[in-house]
Amino acid sequence: MPNLVEIRNLQFGYGDRTILSGLQMDFPRGKVVAVMGGSGSGKTTILRLIGGQLQPQQGQVAVDGKVVHELSTGDLYELRRKMGMLFQHGALFTDLSVFENVAFPLREHTDLPESMIRDLVLLKLNAVGLRNAAALKPSEISGGMARRVALARAVALDPQLIMYDEPFAGLDPISMGVTANLIRNLNDALGSTSILVSHDVNESFTIADYVYFLSQGKVVAQGTPDQMRASEDPYVKQFVHAEADGPVPFHYPGKSLADDLGVGAGMGKGAQR
Repeated sequence: MPNLVEIRNLQFGYGDRTILSGLQMDFPRGKVVAVMGGSGSGKTTILRLIGGQLQPQQGQVAVDGKVVHELSTGDLYELRRKMGMLFQHGALFTDLSVFENVAFPLREHTDLPESMIRDLVLLKLNAVGLRNAAALKPSEISGGMARRVALARAVALDPQLIMYDEPFAGLDPISMGVTANLIRNLNDALGSTSILVSHDVNESFTIADYVYFLSQGKVVAQGTPDQMRASEDPYVKQFVHAEADGPVPFHYPGKSLADDLGVGAGMGKGAQR
C-alpha cells in the first residue's frame, strides 16, 4: 500500500458547525506532507481524527490499512504506538528533565531495560544536538531547544507516522530553520511519513514533498511546493503571499457592524461586510 494514511469523504463538526466537509487526502509512505490554511480551517482537527481522539460523522480515516474509528480501545492504543506527535509549543513535562521527557514514551510503551532506554534516549538527543543538555529542565533551555527535545520525544519509538502541530510557532529564524531540517532529516532517516500542520509557508515549502491547502474545512488546492508557489488560485496566492485581501475574509461571518449598532443603511455601507 503506497499510502500510510488515507482520508475518504470525511465529514466532522460540532453541533451545527461544520469543521471538515468531504475531505479526500492521501499521505504517502516516506513523504513529508504539509497541511496549511488559516486559523480555524480544520488542520489540527485532522490530526486528532488520525490519532483517534475524535471520530468522523461520515467517511473514514485509515492508517496502515486500518480504519481508525472502527478499532477497539486496545487496537487503537497499539496503532498509536506507531505514531509520534509534536504538540504545539512542545508540551514538555516541566517537572521532568530533558532526559526523562524523551524516556517517557519508551517506559510507557516498551519493556526495555533501563540500560537500553538510556542509550536510546542519548541517541535521540544526539540526533537533535542536545545530548549534553540531558540533565536540564525545560525551564533551563531556550524555546528552540525545547522544541528539539519535543521532537526527540516524538521519534523516540521510531514511529511510522509523525504528526507536527505548528512546529515553528514562536521560534526565531535560526531555530525555525534548524527544526525544519531536523523534521526532514529524521523523516528520511527513519523512513517515516510526516504530516506537518503549519502556517509557515517558507519553512514548510522548503521541506515538504506535497502540500494541501484548507479553507472552511475543504481542500481548496493541492500540489508540490513549486506548483503552489506558481499557482494563480486566489486562495493560494493570498496565503502564500500573506495578502490581506482575498477569499479569506478578515471578519468572522455574520451581521454587519451597522446592523449591530442600529445605524442607517446609508452609514452602514462599507463599514463591515
